[in-house]
Amino acid sequence: MNYTFIFPGQGSQSLGMGKDFYENSKSAKELLEHASDFLKIDFKHLLFEENDDLNKSQFTQPAILLTSLMAYNALNELEPNLKAKISLGHSLGEFSAIAISGGLDFLEALKLVHQRGLFMQEDCSKVEAGMMVILGLDDDKIEKLCKQAREENKQIFAANYNCEGQIVIAGLKADLLAYENEFKNTGAKRVMLLNMSVASHCPLLENASLKLYKELQNVLKPNFGIVISNVNAKAYSSKEEALNLLKAQLVSPVLYKQSIKAIENETSYFVEFGSKILQGLNKKITTKTTYSLTNFNDIESFLKEIKL
Repeated sequence: MNYTFIFPGQGSQSLGMGKDFYENSKSAKELLEHASDFLKIDFKHLLFEENDDLNKSQFTQPAILLTSLMAYNALNELEPNLKAKISLGHSLGEFSAIAISGGLDFLEALKLVHQRGLFMQEDCSKVEAGMMVILGLDDDKIEKLCKQAREENKQIFAANYNCEGQIVIAGLKADLLAYENEFKNTGAKRVMLLNMSVASHCPLLENASLKLYKELQNVLKPNFGIVISNVNAKAYSSKEEALNLLKAQLVSPVLYKQSIKAIENETSYFVEFGSKILQGLNKKITTKTTYSLTNFNDIESFLKEIKL
């Protein structure tokens, strides 16, 4: 069997995520405690208790990555021989994919995405940035409207190609709202501004991408297992490639659905770590089964099923 491990990105966070792994897996618990010491962030409080930080990018990103890695450690604890042929992530999730593939130390990966979140927040604090999801409209129609908006000096860009009929766009919040009716009048079933203060995967993050590049140079390992890039939906496995692709990722759209389609023929099952977000998207992209591991029972059920 060929397994592809997949990892969620920003927007998958929820209070209590990872708690079951923390309570039932020794390696997951140890990782959270080491992460708290290493980053000086109280992850037990951040993940398991009501707080105002979980939705701030500099905390959201390490929280999601930590939950994914806790899920991975819990699986590895029960079945250490189960390995992925290929790994990929959605946006932030690409860093999780690199970490489990041997390209980043787990703690360094958490520190890196904490910095990534800070860089993104810094860039977007200078402007009123935002993101908007468009449902039920073809890619080419959305791309055409984004191009039209930029010709009118509005900052609107396609940011996430999630699945057929679902694209997230990014840019200046006022420009997004000004074009809301344009998308509706073109046939969108739903247009909704997301509760985000950053505009991911567009040119507004050019400075953040340059800062991230410098940090990446210090922590990426020379070679690692196969990861699929969000930027071009192609495989890479070296520091040299990762440096340029992860820098470009911040200012380029996430080609998630294209990535899944590119590898589905090489994949027996997709396995998602820490959320069910990608499982939902995959149902609209591929006929291959996606298992989502959000608690210890999910892992036990998954292992039981694949051994049948």
